[in-house]
Amino acid sequence: MPDDRLERILDAAYACFVRHGARRTTMDDIAAAAEMSRPAVYQYVQNKDDAFRRLSTRLFDGALAKARAAAEAGPLAERLHGILAVKLELALRLTGESPHAEELLSAGARLHGDLVDAYVRSIRELATATVADAHDRGEITLVDAGPADIADIGIALTIGLEADLTNPDLLRRRLRQGIGLLVAGLSVPHAATQRG
Repeated sequence: MPDDRLERILDAAYACFVRHGARRTTMDDIAAAAEMSRPAVYQYVQNKDDAFRRLSTRLFDGALAKARAAAEAGPLAERLHGILAVKLELALRLTGESPHAEELLSAGARLHGDLVDAYVRSIRELATATVADAHDRGEITLVDAGPADIADIGIALTIGLEADLTNPDLLRRRLRQGIGLLVAGLSVPHAATQRG
């Protein structure tokens, strides 16, 4: 079965979910949006829930690929910001395209809460590894916190910003400022932190 037909179905599912929400979308809606018969759609997805999970996986995998690319080069502030900006941008995109974005982003969602948890866990692991790498290269000094602690602070900042997505430019600026301040605090030489 060609992957392009599955992609067409997932594109159609996305269009339906952002318009109607997952609960109100039907398989007939998805088939019509994909310009396929309902039986043809069932050759690629088991049901609406399966389509929703596959769509969520595609969204999260795409975001993680961007986050991994952002983590590859540059100073820590730029890499850490790049990783967390991907998470913020996904929330901004979905919220901008749909009043039903919470269904796609909620860790408490019945259909795919486990996928949201795995996505956030992967972002955390990537941020942790990035901070550890910067520490190992001597770019920062970790005194009272480990790499996972720094990653958690960055993720908490991002989640806090996602609480009100009405001003995207302000949120982008706040994320950059917050990560800049966080990394600046880690860049203080160890001896200086003990004198203070």
